[in-house]
Amino acid sequence: MNSRTRIRMLCEGALMVAAAQILSFIKLWEMPWGGSVVLAMVPMILFAIRWGLAPGIMAGFVFGVLQFMFDGGFAIGWQSIIGDYLLAFTALGLAGVVKGTKGAPFTGALLGGGARFLVHYVVGATVWAAYMPENFLGMDMTTPWVYSLIYNLVYMLPNILITIVVFALLSAPLGKFLRGEDIQ
Repeated sequence: MNSRTRIRMLCEGALMVAAAQILSFIKLWEMPWGGSVVLAMVPMILFAIRWGLAPGIMAGFVFGVLQFMFDGGFAIGWQSIIGDYLLAFTALGLAGVVKGTKGAPFTGALLGGGARFLVHYVVGATVWAAYMPENFLGMDMTTPWVYSLIYNLVYMLPNILITIVVFALLSAPLGKFLRGEDIQ
């Protein structure tokens, strides 16, 4: 990668992280113990599918740091800081694996969003297990693994679906941009 392309990647990464951070403040819905439905995954997945795995992971990590700093740092210890912020948002960068493939925006959203969900799920079932209520959404909770599955699906599934819908709406007018064909 030449220096001009590298500078373009860094600038685009900074803009996408900034856009994601701004979008994260516009909460469509918020869970009581953290997690919300926002449009923030769109720019993060977009950057990863345009530039690839390593840049996507770095941008996700930076976004995770910003989320912890500016989203109130909803954590109960260093384990949840590392898991729910640093690892979970870094996992969005895994969407970069599908860079240049047909349907990259959609498979990238599923892959990155699914990886983020998996991190939140494991952290929820282990670190947050002590905070499991007896009843959640009208169901009796008997194990933190079931509780974490349901809790994290409630906000992560809409996030993934919204990201896919946005990409579907943008695929016709911005197809070359979504596929990264404008990068030289």
